[in-house]
Amino acid sequence: MEQEKDNFWIYIAGVIIAAVITIVMVKNSEHGKYETARKAIAEEPAQSAYRDVSKYNNSITAPSQK
Repeated sequence: MEQEKDNFWIYIAGVIIAAVITIVMVKNSEHGKYETARKAIAEEPAQSAYRDVSKYNNSITAPSQK
């Protein structure tokens, strides 16, 4: 009787390759939505909800006590 060849490591390698491909595809698909937001911000930064607020005076803080 001939012994059947064990393909365990081939299956593990296939699962790892499939996982890497899936992660790369998801990361690439997310790039598009962030690129769209970046273009919108560049076109009209004053109208964007994603603006840099660090240059504005923080007027929401509590009044100082005297």
